[in-house]
Amino acid sequence: MSGNKLQYKKMPLEELVVLSQQNDFKALEELIKREQKNVFAAFSYLSRGKENVSDLTQEALLRVAKNIHNLKNPKLFKSWLNQIITNLFYDELRKSRRKAETISLDDETEDTPPIKFQLLDKKCKPHEKCISSELERIIKNAILELPEQFRIAIILRELQGLSYEEIAKATHSSIGTVKSRIARARGKLQEDLKAYI
Repeated sequence: MSGNKLQYKKMPLEELVVLSQQNDFKALEELIKREQKNVFAAFSYLSRGKENVSDLTQEALLRVAKNIHNLKNPKLFKSWLNQIITNLFYDELRKSRRKAETISLDDETEDTPPIKFQLLDKKCKPHEKCISSELERIIKNAILELPEQFRIAIILRELQGLSYEEIAKATHSSIGTVKSRIARARGKLQEDLKAYI
């Protein structure tokens, strides 16, 4: 049985997708396991609310499991998955905007205090590890400050590794618009992070 599990672990992604479409639940389980970190990472860079990240990840993976049969070309799995991530993120944005509209503007409890950076955590032993995790947090916050179209484009390009064409398809934009958003996002990030990098 353990040899069988190992067999799935070694399979190329495309093969797992094909087997999942043929109702092979072990293949689907391995596929979900393999993509879980990427999906979580994408949402953690896209979404401001930490509590939303787990819910969005779970929902995205559930949609993959439910709709894997609808994917016509297994080679396009990554692109299809990123379409799911993008759509879920946009749905979440629309929901949070509707909620924000119902909250009174006088409600001060909605404001979150500005993030203060402490460049070294005293509990950290390996010095370099502390700096890299702090730098990662600073970069993540800088990405979260980007306008949402820039944020989605840069995440899909840099974190998920999508081509300009795939990003254009996922965001229903032209390739020129995608390139412009990515260039502007990179420029803004370089400006915001020049003190740290």
